[in-house]
Amino acid sequence: MSLGLHKGMRTIILKQMQIITTHIMADFDALACMVAAKKLYPQAHLVFPGSQEKKVRDYLKESPFALEFLSPSQIDPEEVELVIIVDTKLKERIGDLAKIVELGRAKVHIYDHHPAHPQDIEGDLEVVDEVGAATTLFVEIFKKRGISLSPDEATLLALGIYEDTGSFTFNSTTPRDLEAAAHLLSQGADLNFVSDYVKRDLTAEQVELLNEMIQNTQIHTIHGVDVAITTISRERYVGDLAILAHK
Repeated sequence: MSLGLHKGMRTIILKQMQIITTHIMADFDALACMVAAKKLYPQAHLVFPGSQEKKVRDYLKESPFALEFLSPSQIDPEEVELVIIVDTKLKERIGDLAKIVELGRAKVHIYDHHPAHPQDIEGDLEVVDEVGAATTLFVEIFKKRGISLSPDEATLLALGIYEDTGSFTFNSTTPRDLEAAAHLLSQGADLNFVSDYVKRDLTAEQVELLNEMIQNTQIHTIHGVDVAITTISRERYVGDLAILAHK
């Protein structure tokens, strides 16, 4: 697989540059959306704004098809004409790439499934709906336009939906997510591969952290909705806490 993060290279200067990005600590829904967006915007460059979850990093090392990424340091914000933001619309979640939005020169296209927030970026094009996974929105577009997927692409997109819906067990899951997954199966998605990544065991450290999170959980009722809040503290950085939050 060719995975080009190009960390030591100079800023790339391209006129009328298009980029596709997502949120920091990218999960499978984010990655799947980036790959899906690339099919709609074939001239755009994939750019992670920051780190990715460990499972995503593992996938990228083993990915059956070539993916090339630029780093934010290679992007000149003044030369970007279009930024496609997927699986988020919060400026604070796209790191240094927020400079592109702040300049106000580039058009912004947004594909997201999160509830509205006062700090949301306003897009020139917004495909936003509260489904269980942002990937579902792309699958619906592909179905409507008759865009076919390779089995590898269908598998990655299925992985995005399965992870972000907790294999269709989260309350945020909608019938549209199930319909999207069914379409991906018809395109050759490999559920054995999906299951292998979704159900990977927790490490001993993650189990310890999860137990502490459960013990420290407090339930607050806000406008009739129960909200669970927990806190843990460590002297060193611990990655991939999003996995535990899903648990």
